[in-house]
Amino acid sequence: MRKGPIVVSEDIISIATKYDKICLFLDERSRRMWCAVEAEAYGYGGILLVHKATGVSKSTISKGKRELHAVTEAVVDKSNRMRASGGGRKSITEKYPALLADLDELIEPATRGDPENPLRWSSKSTIKLAEALINKGYKITQRTVYNLLEQQKYSMKSNRKSQEGKADHPDRDAQFEFINKLTKEFQAAGSPVLSIDTKKKENLGNFKNNGKEWSSKGVHTEVLTHDFPDKNLGKVAPHGVYDVTNNQGWVCVGISSDTAEFAANSVKSWYEQMSKELYMHDIKKIMITADCGGSNNYRSRLWKYELQKLANELQIEFHVCHFPPGTSKWNKIEHRLFSYISTNWRGKPLTDLQTVVELIGNTTTQTGLKVKVIVDHQQYQTGKKVSDEDFSAINIEKNTFHGEWNYVIKPQNIQS
Repeated sequence: MRKGPIVVSEDIISIATKYDKICLFLDERSRRMWCAVEAEAYGYGGILLVHKATGVSKSTISKGKRELHAVTEAVVDKSNRMRASGGGRKSITEKYPALLADLDELIEPATRGDPENPLRWSSKSTIKLAEALINKGYKITQRTVYNLLEQQKYSMKSNRKSQEGKADHPDRDAQFEFINKLTKEFQAAGSPVLSIDTKKKENLGNFKNNGKEWSSKGVHTEVLTHDFPDKNLGKVAPHGVYDVTNNQGWVCVGISSDTAEFAANSVKSWYEQMSKELYMHDIKKIMITADCGGSNNYRSRLWKYELQKLANELQIEFHVCHFPPGTSKWNKIEHRLFSYISTNWRGKPLTDLQTVVELIGNTTTQTGLKVKVIVDHQQYQTGKKVSDEDFSAINIEKNTFHGEWNYVIKPQNIQS
């Protein structure tokens, strides 16, 4: 309320009447801002007039005027905070810089949904996540975990019936956990973790390639109206090797059939061309994650036989983990390499082999992805069989947990 005697005038009475009605609903900052606005509206002598009408000191009203004139760099912002910028309690992520990384680590093995979609969701409850973080030494509540998950674009989703067919494998999530644990062990030891797969075959020629790119108004790239393969140009099968730890891609563009022999040769070319610049020490073992299908599927005798030949030649152990059926998109190469290659060549006809090589080799991301590419000119025979004798000689060690998915192929004593 106003204090002290004032000289009565119509302006003073008007300001005093308004102030008496509103002052009880204003905090300290709001009062001085209100007084500053009134003084500004009156013009010359406004500070003295408002001071006499309200009893608010002239220095306080002057401070309010300064705040009005420097609103973009003073204490007022959209959150209506009372303190100057930098004041108050620090956010929990400032207090614990590693919090988001630890939270993401807890969720990642159980993360569900399309890995390429920016919206992700977790199957773990916020209560359990909060308990796990508390066990790590954080002082955090379930509500704070919920807010952090929303900020990181996680959300809760219910099941939606939309597909028919076999249900997910009952050990699907357990296999994800197994792969995640083994990956961390290899990374901690400085050993390579490779995600491999063959991208879908592409027809070479002046065919439409889905997607759009910027061009001059009214200018269109003319392509053929049909997609019948060109017998002379043929098709290409890009087989990729993605180094999970170093975010580096290697693509072997095959012009022949996509066979297990081709897949093993792609891994061999990665070792010969890429491993020495990424790993300064001798590599004794390599972890490979692959799909359950394709040329490197878990049932393929030829894949294991070719990997055995490679293990003998390089004197390296290959620890192979296959993703369960129907979960190929969880393989890192799908959304960390192939998706960016597809984005890079969208809207561009793959007219010839050189175009494919250039577009793959120039694929980069803001997170540092680099891709090297070669052409594999070898012709691979389809339908190759591995005899029972050769297959039984493979030096394979199957894991006790789904040995058909998780196995180690070690060099044989006798080089083949």
